[in-house]
Amino acid sequence: MGRLRGVLLVLALLLPAAAIAAPRTAFQVRCEDTISKTVSVLSAKQNGYSVNTQLSYKELTAMKGVASANSYVLGLTRTESRVQIATNGPILQDKASGYECIAPQIIVELTYAPVKVYVGREFPQGTCGYDVILAHEMRHMQTYMDHLPRAEKTVRDALAKRFGGKPLYAPSGTAQSALAHEINSGWLTFIKAEMAKVERLQAAIDTPAEYARLGKMCGGEIQRVLNRTRRPGGR
Repeated sequence: MGRLRGVLLVLALLLPAAAIAAPRTAFQVRCEDTISKTVSVLSAKQNGYSVNTQLSYKELTAMKGVASANSYVLGLTRTESRVQIATNGPILQDKASGYECIAPQIIVELTYAPVKVYVGREFPQGTCGYDVILAHEMRHMQTYMDHLPRAEKTVRDALAKRFGGKPLYAPSGTAQSALAHEINSGWLTFIKAEMAKVERLQAAIDTPAEYARLGKMCGGEIQRVLNRTRRPGGR
């Protein structure tokens, strides 16, 4: 039964320990040698982006939730990660033991909602300020896009290690629900955490050094716009 080690882990609904230590039963032979292999299918895709120049930098600052009076947000990149998981798989039953086996088929879809890139309306298209701010925000967008295939690979490898092309065993009538419970109670959290790791990469872009660099660009154009709009009556 060494071949089953590491895969007979579906909650507490496994074969008794005595059965695991014994030679394979005819039912286990049927499950392992005739049932279709485990399938894990992942797809990752991004859904494009749009650029919005309708909001002021003050509105963007409020949108991001910056509290400091001396901080401001000239551009902003927003999206939302989405994870969808479906489970299925052929099942064989053994009336003698009261158990069944399932070859898990797990379909995972990782996507981003269309990315929204904002540039403060004080910096209209065609100005140096617009180009500089947009270039900074495009770094954020590209970071999202680059992270997606990395997350897909991590999830695929983890699923392959867990299920390993072997059937899972459970009392008759419970294999499908046990599989769904394992996915929803553990794997969904794991996958969402992998997707969320991109936020650390995003934070690493917005450093004080980067903000200082942006402030010096365009021959002071950005700072002049900020100074003008900060004055009473400034737009």
